[in-house]
Amino acid sequence: MEKQNKPVYYKDYLQLNKLLDSQSCKSKEVGNECHDETLFIIVHQAYELWFKQIIHELDSILPIFAKESIPDSQMSLISARLERIIHIQKVLVEHLVILETMTPMDFLEFRDLLIPASGFQSVQFRMIEIKLGLGLKKRNTEFEGFILGRLAQEDRDLLLNIEEDKSLLELIEKWLERVPFIQDGKFDFWKEFQKSVNEMLKSDREIIEKNTSIPEEQKNIQLESLEVTKETFFSLFDPEKYNTLIAEGKKTLSQKATLGALFVMLYRDEPLLYLPYKVLNSLMDIDENFIAWRQRHALMAQRMLGTKIGTGGSSGHDYLKKAADKNRVFLDLFNLSSFIIPRSKLPVLPESIKRELNFYFSENSKIKT
Repeated sequence: MEKQNKPVYYKDYLQLNKLLDSQSCKSKEVGNECHDETLFIIVHQAYELWFKQIIHELDSILPIFAKESIPDSQMSLISARLERIIHIQKVLVEHLVILETMTPMDFLEFRDLLIPASGFQSVQFRMIEIKLGLGLKKRNTEFEGFILGRLAQEDRDLLLNIEEDKSLLELIEKWLERVPFIQDGKFDFWKEFQKSVNEMLKSDREIIEKNTSIPEEQKNIQLESLEVTKETFFSLFDPEKYNTLIAEGKKTLSQKATLGALFVMLYRDEPLLYLPYKVLNSLMDIDENFIAWRQRHALMAQRMLGTKIGTGGSSGHDYLKKAADKNRVFLDLFNLSSFIIPRSKLPVLPESIKRELNFYFSENSKIKT
């Protein structure tokens, strides 16, 4: 990068004249400026700036995951940028704390002047959802029509074009399907894993059956619950049952991707699986943080509006609450905990695989992975 000799002035570099002159209060236009409208504008403008940064981070990650092979150095970069998104999300929640310093009466002074503008029309937030894997078409036709019907044509076209690209969820699925180390010659990890699960469930059954301190009826309930647990475990290894769960909308990731993710989770202490584990964990953090933000947003809407409809025509608090409950991207990763077993029960990996999963020095001091 060539250095420039021309001096840079702080205000000019940040274009502060443009930025600080972009808070135009509707209440002032009608001759009675409401003090808190400036706060309302600035908080939402700050949101859009942070949304822009999140999109910037996602746009740098997506092409890397689209590759057939991802170098370790780029996995580190992906992990760092996902963590940056997580920190930004924490700031987004704190913005709501600032906005809540505005009372409902203060908000109502200018609220009607905003109709029909609404957060529904945040194109950047919809872009984030789509890029993560929460596409409009994947929810339902009614929701797609509700959102697109409130946008200008150019914004509709933009979102529909983005929907044609591979989302992070789809690229993560392909990446997880390529997880190596699971088979090595005569060793089949999943057969060994199923043996461990069988032993664990057998031990659990014996504990329940030998427990004389609980009534027979409660014991039968526990045994039935154990059978459900067994079915849950082994649906993971039955392609037909697993594909049925996908068809019913209970699973999103393919069976192969789910098995790859589970392997990473189970052996995350191995050096070469540490970064993949961090990436999967960060994806769950991002999902969780958006849920928390939606829930906090719903509570704020109830606090400000009660049961009034939103400026965009939605049911306000009720809609936002339902959105927080339903809009999950990486739910399959959360549900991997259903298949986690104690460390002491994990199959012992062959030495050949252990060496592949560790960094070590050979006799000639050459680093291998």
